[in-house]
Amino acid sequence: MYHTIRIAAYEPDPLHGPWREEMRVLRLGEELHAELTRMRAEADKGSVHPDRLPVGRLNSLLQAMAPGVIATGRNAGTDGRLPWLYAREAVPPEVLAPVIGTWAAGMYRDEDGTEGADLEERLRSDDPAEAVQLPHWEAETVDLAETVTSAGGTAEPAARLYSLLPEWVAFRLAARTFRTGGTTLHFRVESSGNGARLVSWPPQRYERRGQTWYYSACLNITVHTVPFAPQFRVHVSTQVRRWATRLDVRPHQLGGATVLLDAPLPWPGGPDRGHRLMVNTLGYDRRLKELAWRHHSPAPLVPELDIVRNYPQPAALFTHPERWINGSGDVAAGIVYHPSIGPHEVGPGLMPRERADLDAWVEEGLRPMLTRVPDLVRVTRSNTPSLLPRSGSGCGPRVRDAQLAMQRRAALARALNGRPLEIDVFWQSPETRAALLAELPKLIGLPPGERVGPAADDTWRWRGEGVEIRVRARPAGPLADALLVSRERRRPRAIRLAEAVEERCQLVADRVVSPPDGSGVVIAEIAGKERFAAVPDSDPKHALRIAWARQGWLSQFINLPDDTDSGLEHRASWTWLDAFRQLGAISPPAHRVGAGVPGDLQYAALWLVRHTRKGPTRVPVRRLVAVRVRPGDGPGLIEGWDAERAEWVPYPKLLLLLSQAVEPVAGEGEDTAGPGDGVTDRGGLRPAARPGVEQHRQQETERQIRALLFQLRDRPTLLLADVGNLRQCWPGLRNGELHRDMLGFGTEPAQRHTLYGDDLRVVLVRDANAREEVAEWYAHDAKNRVGFAEGVWGTAETESRVFASTASTPHTAAKLPRGLMKLAPTAQGRTAPGKTAWNPGQLEITVLGCLSEKALADTGREGDLPDRPAEWATLTHQLRYHDDYPPLARPLPLHLARLAGQYVLPVARTKEERSTSSAP
Repeated sequence: MYHTIRIAAYEPDPLHGPWREEMRVLRLGEELHAELTRMRAEADKGSVHPDRLPVGRLNSLLQAMAPGVIATGRNAGTDGRLPWLYAREAVPPEVLAPVIGTWAAGMYRDEDGTEGADLEERLRSDDPAEAVQLPHWEAETVDLAETVTSAGGTAEPAARLYSLLPEWVAFRLAARTFRTGGTTLHFRVESSGNGARLVSWPPQRYERRGQTWYYSACLNITVHTVPFAPQFRVHVSTQVRRWATRLDVRPHQLGGATVLLDAPLPWPGGPDRGHRLMVNTLGYDRRLKELAWRHHSPAPLVPELDIVRNYPQPAALFTHPERWINGSGDVAAGIVYHPSIGPHEVGPGLMPRERADLDAWVEEGLRPMLTRVPDLVRVTRSNTPSLLPRSGSGCGPRVRDAQLAMQRRAALARALNGRPLEIDVFWQSPETRAALLAELPKLIGLPPGERVGPAADDTWRWRGEGVEIRVRARPAGPLADALLVSRERRRPRAIRLAEAVEERCQLVADRVVSPPDGSGVVIAEIAGKERFAAVPDSDPKHALRIAWARQGWLSQFINLPDDTDSGLEHRASWTWLDAFRQLGAISPPAHRVGAGVPGDLQYAALWLVRHTRKGPTRVPVRRLVAVRVRPGDGPGLIEGWDAERAEWVPYPKLLLLLSQAVEPVAGEGEDTAGPGDGVTDRGGLRPAARPGVEQHRQQETERQIRALLFQLRDRPTLLLADVGNLRQCWPGLRNGELHRDMLGFGTEPAQRHTLYGDDLRVVLVRDANAREEVAEWYAHDAKNRVGFAEGVWGTAETESRVFASTASTPHTAAKLPRGLMKLAPTAQGRTAPGKTAWNPGQLEITVLGCLSEKALADTGREGDLPDRPAEWATLTHQLRYHDDYPPLARPLPLHLARLAGQYVLPVARTKEERSTSSAP
């Protein structure tokens, strides 16, 4: 058993002293900013914000083509006085002028095609009447460890370090080679919105099935904060970057693929020469009806700067991706693989030993400025709750299956509370129908069902131990067909989709009636979403969920089997388990934490559903979902908060109520940002909508949370919140705003958390959430063995509030031999690149509010025994476990709240509905 885990995170070493680097800084300047703004206004007279220059493409072009540029500042396109470029050496005017001129010519070309192209000459001109002043570089000493400590004790780096420091780290590491198992890897820098990446280049090769598959090692470098930590951190995570060698999709199905371009600089030598890969996006342009460079890709501008070399055209790259991976002359390009474009023989993930070796290489390269954060140690041996044993005397698979069936049957009986369960199965393949009917009695331990009614009706019934289930199987027919969405592009997309949804709802209403005297679940077999990718919005899944919910039915879906589907029974079993979850027939196992947890404790979880115009119904909406779990209670064990009626309702009813979401009020339609937009890497906020709209949303969400806390005061409560999900509408959860044992709302000072409940505990969880906010990890011991381990981990500090939760590898995951190397396959492991390496993520647990000695003293309860934060972290960790599931990504109450969001499907009102609602 491992007793420590190592975190792939680094912090400024206080023993190194001040960490200052001499850099060159360039500001766009008021004159050049004014000229570019004028050109933009002339070229785009309909622009809402003509003073905001779209400098994203220019930044990418400069980073790739101008020697020495290591980072770009934020908001430089809005204010010419702000720092724009950071560089090791000043970029010469003969390089800077052509790049700016080429960018301007492509972005702001006038009707004659001359004004943008003339900008380069004006930047070079000596004639005061025509010249546009090219900004001058300024020398500046940058403190790369600049830190401000919040009032709550959290160290926050200077804002510019979030982009500048990852680039500096990436270039420092790219100057070194990595050697492993006789293989030498060279790295290039790839800039990203959240930091920087290192990609090994040229890619590795793997021969399989008569074809060559390409892959690289990839290191993600980001800057983050940790609650109450005295230093900010640099996270370095590792993964496999796979490259496409063929695209099994049609051009019009390619929404957007990342392309990294490797091109030599067309300028004289400079620092960091040849260390970058240029980031572009390749996708189908529906307006031009052809493949094109999208999202401000710099690739179209490069040939204008370098007329000597041959650069890839979108269609040629799509048709022959492998040819460009291997290069044409000294230009190469790689399309980053995504599962949507077909299969790949290289498996994702790296093995623990490889991650440890890369981590050691990073640690060596960052000395002496950065030092590794201390290893974490176990804080408890109670890793799991009271689960059924998988092995041991008298605990064989059959015994365990019988015990699981009894548990599920009891949970189902409790959730139904004497009501019969009506189930309609709409199938397309006989194999799926048979698998569903066979798996249901196995899961709940009942004998095969009896057929009722005429044989043609295909209805089955099960009865036993408080459970009565009636299943009717029918062909899905046109219910599972693709939606027919109008192609009238002059009308809003949401309206056209709403009309198609209403048609499907009518079709369902003609075939389905409300479940009589009981609970109802529909199991529907539909094609996978990839089958509908050719026609946007044609997937009927969400429309069917809306339609059946209107009739009072919950719904669960199972995909059509393919020709090689050997896991149909497994998928059928999971379909039933998720249906049981929707019925509320699930409860957390008894914890094994100890007497420090009150016996009548209830769990409450908050989840914010955020849909934008790119959401499932093309209608933006925000909806707070609250779930309450009361272990040991009778019927109504799992409940949800009905905000309209201000009451707790059974979980199934909550799902149906969420499905009744209406079109958002005026102002919510302004939200065009994605789920991750508006959140910086440090867990803060930046505007994603109009300030007034955003402020209103924030105030409304915080008001609802306060009201919910008041409803939970009747007994001890553990409130669970996912920081990455909720902080956008509850800014008080930002790391820099946190205070121990306090809650902050709005602009008011934070208050004691016990004001919202004498026995309230508040625990925040956070995962990597696509921004690497939580560092990678691996277990190790004194004998240099590495691997994975489950448990709760922390520092040696007794008052620590931040812990790491790591789960075990699922028992269903393939067992891989120790020492397997994917980056440097050995003779014994030639197929290693094809293996999938399972890397359990770390869940960060912050015990924000508990009954500490100070909290008890503040409330006049000095004689009570104070909480141990480690016990509440352990309880949160144990809530990730359940007999029916592999370890969950989040505690079970949060898992339930998040999945409830699947029913938040607002539909835009059609023209007829708008007319009806406005009629007197």
